[in-house]
Amino acid sequence: MIPTLLIPGLACTPELFAAQIPTLWAHGPVAVASTLEGETMADLAAAILSGAPPRFALAGLSMGGYIALEIVRQAPDRLSRLALLDTSARPDTPEQSEVRRGLISRTQAGGFEAVLVETAPRLLHPGHQSDPMLLATQVRMGLAVGTEAYVRQQTAIIGRIDSRPHLSGIAIPTMVLVGDRDALTPPDRAIEMTCAIPGARLEIIAGAGHLTPLEQPDAVGRLLTEWLFE
Repeated sequence: MIPTLLIPGLACTPELFAAQIPTLWAHGPVAVASTLEGETMADLAAAILSGAPPRFALAGLSMGGYIALEIVRQAPDRLSRLALLDTSARPDTPEQSEVRRGLISRTQAGGFEAVLVETAPRLLHPGHQSDPMLLATQVRMGLAVGTEAYVRQQTAIIGRIDSRPHLSGIAIPTMVLVGDRDALTPPDRAIEMTCAIPGARLEIIAGAGHLTPLEQPDAVGRLLTEWLFE
């Protein structure tokens, strides 16, 4: 069986995929990559590859998707399948980078928990933005990641390259998945990637924002399982 490797997003831990891991595990080994070390996307990708199986299926959400696209560039022959969840191939805009720098400054000044509490609702579908369990999960994951790794992650995101020119060269079965109300990487970004990657499959998840594995766990688990065997 081909192993599956999952890459979580910014300020996220393996808890992001807690509902999907048992479903995927029934079909083969599953691991969640660490995103705690590395100053750049290239560093993060290389660190993950150094500990990854010789060949594996790869799924990444948000920042995990940015890293996944870098892994495709570094080691395309090691991948059997690719899933890009709630992510984008575009680089940061200057405005986005400025917001990130502000969050970094507040974090370094001791306001990390406040940053997590403030940003958590923005990642969710409007109908979930007051869900205490989903909000608490985000804060708990962020605190587990810690301030130093969070700053490194944000810095790597700011410096990421434009992946759009590389999409047409992806030659493995690819699924692009996004929440229908994802405000950070909206469906048009997913459509853009799907159109550029040969043979890619698009899935838009109803009732979800940016954190589809948490917001619609059963639907995402089913689609990831289908992706493994399509």
